[in-house]
Amino acid sequence: MSLYVIVGAGAAGSAAARLLADADQQVRLITRRGSGPAHDRIERVAADATDTARLIELTRGAAALFNCAMPAYDRWPSEFPPLAASLLAAAERSGADYVMLGNTYGYGPVDGPATEDLPMAPISVKGRVRAQMWHDALAAQEKGRVRVTEVRASDYLGAVAYSPFTLMVGAQVLRGGPASYPGDLDAPHSWTYTTDAARTLIAAARNEKSWGRAWHVPSISQAPVRELAAHLARAAAVPSPELTHMTKAELQAIGRTDSVMAEFPEMLYLYDRPNILDASFTAELLNIAPTPLDTVLGEMAAEHGRPGA
Repeated sequence: MSLYVIVGAGAAGSAAARLLADADQQVRLITRRGSGPAHDRIERVAADATDTARLIELTRGAAALFNCAMPAYDRWPSEFPPLAASLLAAAERSGADYVMLGNTYGYGPVDGPATEDLPMAPISVKGRVRAQMWHDALAAQEKGRVRVTEVRASDYLGAVAYSPFTLMVGAQVLRGGPASYPGDLDAPHSWTYTTDAARTLIAAARNEKSWGRAWHVPSISQAPVRELAAHLARAAAVPSPELTHMTKAELQAIGRTDSVMAEFPEMLYLYDRPNILDASFTAELLNIAPTPLDTVLGEMAAEHGRPGA
């Protein structure tokens, strides 16, 4: 039985913890409040991951350290760099392999499907934050201090997923109401199921070809927002949604009273054009296929129907 340390109990981090625990591995799940799924082989620890000395102590003896943490969206520039630096230092000092959960922000705008070998070319504040995290980790590997890899996802789907679609469209559709989305409603788009992200994290941590490179999560491709919303409505047995395009000015107006929504305008280039994640390399080498869309949307509908949801 190996020990795996996961920092962050969001949808992907919690899914990774459950998958490892169900496979008879020992998991130490670290969050500020000690939250996360209950399982006999999941040890939930309340700790501040920016406390490097404490994190090193908690990571000693681990086969891998997974960075699944994410500060509040509007606090990335101030909170992500020290958090990432602490996790990287903990991996170096403890001897654990370091597996990062990332996204495609660092690529900037891409014409055609995005592949893992694209250079970092961010045009946004949040993209520069993500790119620097990867550059710092890769530099540490090149100096022989640690082995690192990054698993990159597209916009998330799942019962407790957090993405522009789930926030601005999915929740409204499940309530049977209208929705507005700040992007091209008919542009092909890739969507990452949170459990598929977790499966890819684990597979990457166990593959000797992982280190010093990135992987793309095999994702559900080519589903425009309009089509996705209609599929979700059918899964939840609610009326077809009234879906409209939200202009940038309307989004900016919302952002004046909502600090999280204020962060979306700089990322609109991901939503006003086709955004396809090419994960063929990952699918072949790690033997991972995306979960069928009907399964994912059925889970979202079922979660919404639970008492208290």
